[in-house]
Amino acid sequence: MDVKLGLSVLSLLSFSFLAKASSQVPLEFRFDQYDASLFSPYEDLSSLSALEYTTLGHPAFPKYQVRLKQSKEFCDGTVNAYTGYIDIEARHLFFYFFESRSNPDQDDVIFWTNGGPGCSSSVGLFMEHGPCLVTGVNVTTFNPYGWNANANIFFIDQPIGVGFSYAEYGEYVSTTEEAAKDISSFIAIFFEHFTKFKGRAFHMAGESYGGRYIPAFAAAVYDQNVHLKQAGMTPINLTSIMIGNGCSDDYSMTPTYYQMQCEPISVPPILDIATCVQMKRMLPRCEKRLQESCIDTFDTIDCDAAMNFCNSAVLDPFWSSGYNPYDISKLCDGSVSDSLCYPITKTISSYLSRPHFQKALGVDTAAQGNFSSCSDKVGIDFATHLDWAFPTPFYIGALLDRGVRVLLYVGANDWICNWLGNERMSFAIEWNGQKDFNSQALREWKVGEDVAGLTRKAGGLSFATIYGAGHMVPYDQPKFALAMVQKWLAEEDFGAGFSP
Repeated sequence: MDVKLGLSVLSLLSFSFLAKASSQVPLEFRFDQYDASLFSPYEDLSSLSALEYTTLGHPAFPKYQVRLKQSKEFCDGTVNAYTGYIDIEARHLFFYFFESRSNPDQDDVIFWTNGGPGCSSSVGLFMEHGPCLVTGVNVTTFNPYGWNANANIFFIDQPIGVGFSYAEYGEYVSTTEEAAKDISSFIAIFFEHFTKFKGRAFHMAGESYGGRYIPAFAAAVYDQNVHLKQAGMTPINLTSIMIGNGCSDDYSMTPTYYQMQCEPISVPPILDIATCVQMKRMLPRCEKRLQESCIDTFDTIDCDAAMNFCNSAVLDPFWSSGYNPYDISKLCDGSVSDSLCYPITKTISSYLSRPHFQKALGVDTAAQGNFSSCSDKVGIDFATHLDWAFPTPFYIGALLDRGVRVLLYVGANDWICNWLGNERMSFAIEWNGQKDFNSQALREWKVGEDVAGLTRKAGGLSFATIYGAGHMVPYDQPKFALAMVQKWLAEEDFGAGFSP
């Protein structure tokens, strides 16, 4: 989900700090001083204690430690589950790890993060595609469509200040590139200690603002592999990225807000004619100002002003419509600020706020208390540094050119990170298969006999829509979502029918 709605899109779609974010942030490692004889991997996940954390480090990453414990019984008792923290001196990132229901010793590994910026991956875990779903304040239900059906999977609360993650001494992270350092280091340490995962296909996935996170995180993992090899360590087998209803490129997305509200794209127009005419008149000026101030040249003040104008022109009318920005086929259930239009998010927060449950998970004392799905503070920090402005499609193109497959999947009824904007962005990605991809027509893809949506593919890039789904595809269409992921992991074309 997107905390930007709670802050208004103004605060998410702001644009500074580009000069700093555009340069690669140095990774905090000491590969030149690494001596393999001084490192002994822990090896066996199943031998971890369920009562206390086991702390793991690595000499190549002196500022990082990973704490892990078994936490099997709280969700899906049929698989091994673990919780823990990534400790970066005074910063502490919380994560969950579930083994595959099929063959954990051979199946691929998925890394998952939700968006925001500032929203916990507990939304993905307990509402969408985790091994269990929260159905009451004290109740979870087995999820037959959990993505750990054929994969081992991480869910992480990131960046610092999200969910059960926290920092001491006022430290914080306010850009995706800063967060990427922590994620890439954690992945390397985990794979070095638990060697059975070495060489496994590794897929990085995310939703919403995850469309900004995941390409940068994957780029950091890919670039770090060079140093791992030089140090005699095993590189991460980064195989693909998966972006669900991503907001990866706001320049591509902004004009489509008008289309989704005022044209019969996924649903009949939801705004009155007069409002749509006014929006259409202002849209060319919005695009022109974005192009001049945010794309052709970057000027923090002018770009911020351009985005404020665009927000007023094409986004503000939506907020008074009463519709769900995550699914324009329905009205908002409650309010965006209170429950993001989904009351189940409040139930999940209550479930995660229970003191005995937090203790069982191993939540640090500093992070215990009332749980919040999204952090406005983190969202504001990222907005203040205008993190959204970085040209994330550059990462996507670079990954494609290096053989990393990319899946862009989008629920057809989403408004805030809609399929038209994602399709527009997919056409603009610069990579060696761009011409071929752009020449492909959309075609139907099926799950069994059911038409699931439309798809386009060329080379390593795939694009797919999912009918009947909004912003959170696994929540609205769990069967289609699992089938899609299983086909992707198996490197099968969506154009052929498939049943999980």
